[in-house]
Amino acid sequence: MNLSQIHNVYFIGIGGIGMSALARYFKTLGKNVSGYDKTETALTRELQESGISIHFEDRIDLIPETFYKEDTIVIITPAVPVTHSEWNFFIERDYQIRKRAEVLGIITQDTFCFAVAGTHGKTTTSSILGHILFQSGVDVTAFVGGIVENYNSNLIGNGKSVTVVEADEFDRSFLHLHPNIACITSMDSDHLDIYGDAASIQASFVEFADKITDKKNLFITKELPLEGLTVAVGESADFTALNIKIENGSYVFDVKTPTETIADIRFALPGRHNLTNALLALAMAKSYGIENKDCIAALASFKGVRRRFSYQIKTGGLVYIDDYAHHPTEINAVHQAVSELYPNQKKLAIFQPHLFSRTRDFIDGFAESLAAFDEVILLDIYPARELPIKGVDSQWLLDKIQMENKKLVGKEELTAAILASDASVIITIGAGDIGEMVSGIKKALNEKI
Repeated sequence: MNLSQIHNVYFIGIGGIGMSALARYFKTLGKNVSGYDKTETALTRELQESGISIHFEDRIDLIPETFYKEDTIVIITPAVPVTHSEWNFFIERDYQIRKRAEVLGIITQDTFCFAVAGTHGKTTTSSILGHILFQSGVDVTAFVGGIVENYNSNLIGNGKSVTVVEADEFDRSFLHLHPNIACITSMDSDHLDIYGDAASIQASFVEFADKITDKKNLFITKELPLEGLTVAVGESADFTALNIKIENGSYVFDVKTPTETIADIRFALPGRHNLTNALLALAMAKSYGIENKDCIAALASFKGVRRRFSYQIKTGGLVYIDDYAHHPTEINAVHQAVSELYPNQKKLAIFQPHLFSRTRDFIDGFAESLAAFDEVILLDIYPARELPIKGVDSQWLLDKIQMENKKLVGKEELTAAILASDASVIITIGAGDIGEMVSGIKKALNEKI
């Protein structure tokens, strides 16, 4: 498929974080872009403000007539049900229909491609890497699974020769990509509704790693059972973060590479997991030839990604942080970060589980990771693409959390429950629509201060 011959791009599920990045990309190329999503969000409003037409009802008559042409491609998200009317309309008329991952594969095939894979850390690592390359003058486009604060967008740059993409393991999507340099942040079990077991997901990561024939172009965290250049925080590896200090809320550290030591790097994102993400991005940038001074400057100026340890309130008496964490390992990383920054303060975690299957598959891990906080408030499970599973609900999870200060509340009761807490560090956690509640929680907390 030749994308240069495509003039109309229609998205079914345009409001998804990955889909919206593609929509922005095609808009910058001058294509006619439109789409459907089931829910209006801040992200869809931003797309509309950029000139993209979006509707929120599954109705064929709402598809603009300009898309009834041969030079149209339809891009779908795996979350769309097979009964979707608009999708079936395009299928019945033999339109070119592609998954988002397939389109990314086509785009990256003719570019120098950096691919960031892993169960956790993809968005932050790819954002840091895209920022380093863009700030260093590289002709790059980075497709990111989050809104990067420096750009207020999930698209960095509009270059034609270099791409940075998140290599998503869901639905084995990352096997469509054609990476020149890649990293793998982690290979924890997830998406067991797709893979079935841990062995299958690891085999898929191995297949992705095999796309990089020269293992000097594959960067991995030290514990992974793969061949590649290793990164580690505070222990021996090919790229090692050493002499780590915290100054004015930022990490300051040195990096020992295979050939030199880069001194006095400053990086503001909290948590040892984010140090690992920064180290992976630095290693990939260095392998591409980016100079030390440019790497150092970009890392110091990186402001983070929305909903990745995003400070909403930061005062002497109250801290409110919002984070996308939706897996026990990610919740543990959030707890490590807040414990390092606020060791003697009471911490309240508000968690909205994401997917019935993920809650079922990792129920004990969720219970253990949440019990590390001083207080927990649970919301009902956000179903996303799934139907309910009998016996799997937030009450089951609540019963498994070994602590006294815990409760399950509805969305309409959430703000009052938060205001009733005496915690001085508050963290909202989850990948569902809890992100849409953040502004209301922030407003209520500010009024309380």
